[in-house]
Amino acid sequence: MLLGEFKHNLDLKNRITVPAKLRTELGEKPVLTRGLDNCLFIYPNRDWQLFMEKINKLPLGQVKARNFKRFILSGASEIEIDEMGRVLIPEPLKKYSNLKKEVVIIGVGDRIELWNEDIWNKYIETAEKESGDLAEGLSEFGI
Repeated sequence: MLLGEFKHNLDLKNRITVPAKLRTELGEKPVLTRGLDNCLFIYPNRDWQLFMEKINKLPLGQVKARNFKRFILSGASEIEIDEMGRVLIPEPLKKYSNLKKEVVIIGVGDRIELWNEDIWNKYIETAEKESGDLAEGLSEFGI
């Protein structure tokens, strides 16, 4: 399971080192794509395949479904982790996520998210203040 919060620097060649703890869980041929909230997602290939099964069931006749599929898949690619544990962030994804030198890498169960540090700090500050409200709404999902 992909868990934890880590801070790493994006190098001059747009590479980020994935923490060893998370790297072992990613396995071979992980997939990098646009995420929600202006972060990037990295899925282990097995979890990407499960996600793709769900995406492929979205109704073609609904504009929101088509748009979501385009949004996620147009930026997706299998990535290589080099011998130093780094992955290359393509320029369009770097621009989308506004990644700068300081990047926050978080594990959220089935995927890793890469965040611009300033955006992450604002997000987590708000989430911490609203944690009670967030938890209250989870009963709709059986939690």
